[in-house]
Amino acid sequence: MATLRIRNFAHMAEVSIGLGDLTILVGPQGTGKSLALQWLKVALDGRQLVSALRDAGQNVSNPAFLIDLLFGVGMGAAWHNGATNVEFDRKAILLGNIGRLGNGKERVFFIPAHRAMLISDGWAAPFQKLTAETPAVARLFSQNLFDRFSAKDGSELFPLDRVLKREYRDLIDDAVFHGGKVGVEEDPQHAKRLRLSHGSAQLPFMTWTAGQREFTPLLLGLYHLLPPRKFLKQPDIEYVVIEEPEMGLHPQAVTVFMLLVLDLLWRGYKVVLSTHSPLVLTVAWMLRRMQETKAPWKLICDAFGVGTSAPLKKVAEAALRAKVRTHLLRFESDRRVHSKDVSTLDPESEDDDVSGWGGLAGFSSQFADAVRKAVNQAAAK
Repeated sequence: MATLRIRNFAHMAEVSIGLGDLTILVGPQGTGKSLALQWLKVALDGRQLVSALRDAGQNVSNPAFLIDLLFGVGMGAAWHNGATNVEFDRKAILLGNIGRLGNGKERVFFIPAHRAMLISDGWAAPFQKLTAETPAVARLFSQNLFDRFSAKDGSELFPLDRVLKREYRDLIDDAVFHGGKVGVEEDPQHAKRLRLSHGSAQLPFMTWTAGQREFTPLLLGLYHLLPPRKFLKQPDIEYVVIEEPEMGLHPQAVTVFMLLVLDLLWRGYKVVLSTHSPLVLTVAWMLRRMQETKAPWKLICDAFGVGTSAPLKKVAEAALRAKVRTHLLRFESDRRVHSKDVSTLDPESEDDDVSGWGGLAGFSSQFADAVRKAVNQAAAK
């Protein structure tokens, strides 16, 4: 099991993330979950990132300025010479060596948070059109969307029967698009833009619901990972990183997304998520409990409300073999961020961080306790 360790970067004092088949990062906002995930990308794809920046005309020769280019303008100050240390799989990442990390092929496919902002006008910008204020991982993802929109077969984006299993298409349609079709259409000025079609109505991107705007780039990113059916996965990609998949989504859509995550695990990808959603952790807890109890694969299908076809049997069986890890990032008494492994997610644990799922379940308990006290006080009058 590979481990990512970060010391003294930004407000992170000591962060250690052991990576399983499915790894989930939780913690309050501002604790550096996104920075940690970006370091995973740098560790495995530094050569690809630096090459993309160089091709876009960026000056990558200054190591200190490179941090700004990778993580966004202003982040150069987060690296403290002589104090910052980043390691992946026990190998140190040296600031002057980032451009030589990896083989130049993409090993980490990164779907960033705020992905809808990359296509706010209904079209994605290529890498070089985005400024250095945008982290490099977001610029790469925008390029991926731009390439998909620009492809000859990019006019139809959902539903695509040759990419998604029928069960997935039906669930996505019920949860997100409700009979609508997503594609690229020309507007009256002959500019191509994303459209959601409902019968004769052609809806531009900014008129879609927030959930549709958030789910569409997420789905299109997943398309990149689902090659033609004779191949299970993209051969070079090992890790899939997805930030805050729940953004703007109803729990029904989050559930569909987590089923797609199980499909990625079956295909052989390792998936790393950051989340503020208790539902995502509910799935992680369910998988661990079903593994512990040696539950039959059909119960996985039951949990997601899908049939027990042969393809879904393979997905469910793979889910029951997956190693699931959950890590909490949080500020401690030194006002710096530390990490903690809370993978068991045991509701009966005496450790509040474990039983409270890194804080995501604790707030519901607080409200329930308040209601209980109110009921007891009312009964006592």
